[in-house]
Amino acid sequence: MHLAAISKRARSWASSGAKECEQAAAAERERLRRALAEADFIRHAVEELSTLAPQAGEEQTLADRRAALMRAEKAADDLRDAHEAVAGSASPVPTLSAVLRRLERRVADAGDLVGAPVKALDAALQALEEARAGLEAALVIADFDPKELERNEERLFGLRAAARKYNATVEDLPAVAARFKADMEALDQGSKSLAALEARAGEAEKAFRAAAEALSKARAKAAKALDKAVNAELAPLKLERAEFITQIESKPDAPGPEGFDRVEFWVRTNPGSKPGPLMKVASGGELSRFLLALKVVLADRGSAPTLVFDEIDTAVGGAVSDAIGARLARLGEKVQVLSVTHAPQVAARSANHFLVVKEADGKKRVVTQMRPLDAKLKREEIARMLSGAEVTGEARAAAERLIAGGR
Repeated sequence: MHLAAISKRARSWASSGAKECEQAAAAERERLRRALAEADFIRHAVEELSTLAPQAGEEQTLADRRAALMRAEKAADDLRDAHEAVAGSASPVPTLSAVLRRLERRVADAGDLVGAPVKALDAALQALEEARAGLEAALVIADFDPKELERNEERLFGLRAAARKYNATVEDLPAVAARFKADMEALDQGSKSLAALEARAGEAEKAFRAAAEALSKARAKAAKALDKAVNAELAPLKLERAEFITQIESKPDAPGPEGFDRVEFWVRTNPGSKPGPLMKVASGGELSRFLLALKVVLADRGSAPTLVFDEIDTAVGGAVSDAIGARLARLGEKVQVLSVTHAPQVAARSANHFLVVKEADGKKRVVTQMRPLDAKLKREEIARMLSGAEVTGEARAAAERLIAGGR
């Protein structure tokens, strides 16, 4: 299997399969641990809340009913007192009735004296009768079972006590009950669930490790091929005494999304010296040439769309500069290469040549400009790079040969 495909497979297992399974198993372990630590409390909570059986919206319903019953209780007491005054043992009705009958017997011989009082007493008795009837009707309506109020209050106070106990609102008690029930079920069946999750996690871990091991083997094989190819490029770049080494450190106990391995590019710049990381051991010029060799070798494996080399040919001779130019040209067949150079051997191989100049702009400032050169001006500039300030015919001929050789 190709190295990239193996790497992708290992990352897939690390990021989804093994990782997610292990996270699920860890979450279940923690859930089971908490459940076991609080097993007695959870069982008590399940029993208590199952018996209580709280319902959504129940607190408001009970509170409204309690208020209504308490209003009815207070009104009923006053109605009973009023009824007792009108129709009870202390009622004035019997006395008033007796007095009215006596006065009515006097109407025939003393009507002008007793007529008005008789009429008033009769009206009073009728009003009392109406009051009695009204009070009895009101008592029927206001009548309630005191035990209902007692039951209502016991239920309401029981719900509120449970809410305080479980640090919740009465409205949240059904959810609290459901959570404790789920914890109880996890406690009862947690072992089976955890075993299944751990089995899945083990399978995912096994698959990941198989992919990671295959990736490590593929990396080791690819590293040997890369080292051989890069080292073959070093001698022409005046790095014939140097050695390029792909350092692979495997840590199976510390896997990651990229497998077990930590990969670094190391170099040994002189025989017998201790190799070390490329970025720390190589000097600026050496680093550029090592990277050029790497890019040339890996040009067909994908790269950045544009590569910039800044004076990669510094402090090297003509033959090395020519080797650098040849490799930059090869690299330019795959990607866009921009190279800043003072070496005519490198410049001669360019597909497009730009001259960088600094000039005064007439305002006491110096500006940097880039000028594209055509074929004639390119030959002239390379001749100047070969001969110096005075361009000779021999320099122009040499420049022409360099350009022709670069093609």
